[in-house]
Amino acid sequence: MGAQVPRTSGWSELRLSSTPKLNISISPSLTALAMLIDAVAGRRRGLPELWRRAIGSRVGPLGHEAVRPLAAPGCSLGPDSLVPHSPIGGDVSVPAQVAALHDLSPDAFLADLERTYRTDAPPVQWRAAAERPARWLHGYASALADVWNTVEPLWKRARPLLDREVERVGVTTVRGGPELLLGALGERIVHVEGGLRFPGSPAGTYELGERTLVLTPMLAGRDALVLGLDDPGAVWIAYPVPGADSLWRKPVAPAVDELSALVGPVRADLLCALDQPMTMSMLATDMKIAPSGLTYHCDRLRAGRLITRERRGREVWIARTNRADELLELFRC
Repeated sequence: MGAQVPRTSGWSELRLSSTPKLNISISPSLTALAMLIDAVAGRRRGLPELWRRAIGSRVGPLGHEAVRPLAAPGCSLGPDSLVPHSPIGGDVSVPAQVAALHDLSPDAFLADLERTYRTDAPPVQWRAAAERPARWLHGYASALADVWNTVEPLWKRARPLLDREVERVGVTTVRGGPELLLGALGERIVHVEGGLRFPGSPAGTYELGERTLVLTPMLAGRDALVLGLDDPGAVWIAYPVPGADSLWRKPVAPAVDELSALVGPVRADLLCALDQPMTMSMLATDMKIAPSGLTYHCDRLRAGRLITRERRGREVWIARTNRADELLELFRC
């Protein structure tokens, strides 16, 4: 199985060891892939409309044709050829990925499709590509190159965010408690006891075992998520780099609050406000948030085991967990 582009129709789980080995890789080609999926294939993952239009207009007709299989409803599975050089081996440039696609033989691509879908008759969305594999490889490579030509300046501006993420992952690895980091990789991946759950089809359970978990931050929409689960040496998870929202319309700020970048500014403020337990009504008044919005953010924090909720009579009391206190200490809120 190759890359996965999750949907909400089903859930899969990656089972983790108690202390997974973490690594980080900076792979701009996964940013290009995530933007291609969002802007051209039409699977909206939070990319601002301005950038969706800009990218869509730069990709040529052959590129638009090549990404049609990625837009097929009900399927999140894709061949390894989508990412010919995985991020496991280190940082790989987009030109290197494009060159690898041009070098990939049509027969190798067909074998990849057969291996991915475990049949010599690929799914309907891939049949046109299977009939003309050389055309598909050329179109997909051209699409990635067109996306990169559009977003490379933005990627360069994102370097401070990426450097900060490398540091954050390193600090977490040294200090321990990787579950705090893994529980906040994005809106479409959830840390549960013993593993990570993510939407996708087909659903399944995967074991990390002794493999390394490679985190790959992307410059992408807030709901973007791309995974590689089958390499014998490592699993990789590509997720939106915290703070990416600051890039879409203005230059990177010289200082971004790291806790806000990790969990979002509203949830960061909520955690900081809970120095002592408070009721939902007290929190709503204190933070000037509508009850429905507060409930949503509390649901997400509770899913990450950062708060508890306890009903006492007519009131629901919210309190920080020890896990949240450790997180606040980590980022010196």
